[in-house]
Amino acid sequence: MPKRINYTLTTEELQQVKETLTKHRDGRVRSRAQMIYLLHLGKKVSEVAEMLLTTQATVYNWHKRWRQTGIAGLEEQDRPGRPPVGGAEFKEKLETVLQTDPSDLGYGFAVWTIERLIQHMGQETGVYVSEGTMHNRLADLEFVYRRPKHTLENLQDKDAKKQADALLTELKKRQNQAKSTYSLWTKRP
Repeated sequence: MPKRINYTLTTEELQQVKETLTKHRDGRVRSRAQMIYLLHLGKKVSEVAEMLLTTQATVYNWHKRWRQTGIAGLEEQDRPGRPPVGGAEFKEKLETVLQTDPSDLGYGFAVWTIERLIQHMGQETGVYVSEGTMHNRLADLEFVYRRPKHTLENLQDKDAKKQADALLTELKKRQNQAKSTYSLWTKRP
């Protein structure tokens, strides 16, 4: 006969689960905490699996992780695999470069593009990445693409611009004062 699993929570555990249900930022963790809470309320594993649209094995697995490590067990674990290209040094250097004006680094342009970042980072670090990887690194750093606003403001003479604005304002006032003798209505011949 299989061993019966006790799903009853202590007062402290119940409080942790309820807090996780309402305040945790990750929806997957909240869903897993809901599994634990429903089991505590006396629901069968099959009922919980059906309610949350998952399998019974998944419910058993998350309950086991909950018993082993608590709330931390409900969070995603680092998965094995190849580490990100460039590592932490690459990301730090990239963040510094993105906050620097390209003209300050001796370039003849004022806006970073993916291609320009790849070339610059390759020259600086020796690590050349693909466009997709660069997009991922930018997303990791929470940088988003935004169209640059192209203006000629830095090339304009500020005094001349003020004079032109004043003249334009004056001309607009005069236009309203002038009376037209032209009419849209005419008699038929």
